[in-house]
Amino acid sequence: MYKTILVPTDGTTLSEKAITAAIQYASTHKGCKIIGITVAETPPLTQIESLSRKQESDYISREQESARERVNHIAEQAKSANIPCEVIVSQSAHPHEEIVRAAEKYQCDCIFMASHGRKGLNRFFIGSETQKVLTTTSVPVLVYR
Repeated sequence: MYKTILVPTDGTTLSEKAITAAIQYASTHKGCKIIGITVAETPPLTQIESLSRKQESDYISREQESARERVNHIAEQAKSANIPCEVIVSQSAHPHEEIVRAAEKYQCDCIFMASHGRKGLNRFFIGSETQKVLTTTSVPVLVYR
C-alpha cells in the first residue's frame, strides 16, 4: 500500500486523470497523503538572450502564477475528498529532475503521472518528461494516458 503519492501536473486533461486516480486511491487507503507538484519552466535559453530583464521577469511571474493555480487545483480536490495534501511549485528548465527530487525529498512511495504518448520524431525533439522520470527514479510510477 502506498502512503505518500507524488502527483505531478502540467495542467492538461491527461494530468487530471492522474490526479483523479491518486485521490481515489488515497480515499480508499487510510493514512495516505498526496504531494502535488508542478514545475514552472524557465524561458528557453534561445529566448533569454532576446528578452529584456522586464520581459524575463514577466514571463517567470506568469509561469509561477499558472503553476500555483495547477497545484491549488490538486489541493482543492484533495481537500474535498478529505485527503491530506501538500503542494510544491518548483522552477526549472528540467521538470523531470524536480519531480524525481521531490519524490526523494518527501519519501514518496509512488508517482502517479500522465504521459502524452508522443511518438516518432515529435517524441525525440520534444522529449518525454514521463520517460525521463521513469529512467531516473527508483520510485514506482503509475502512468496514465
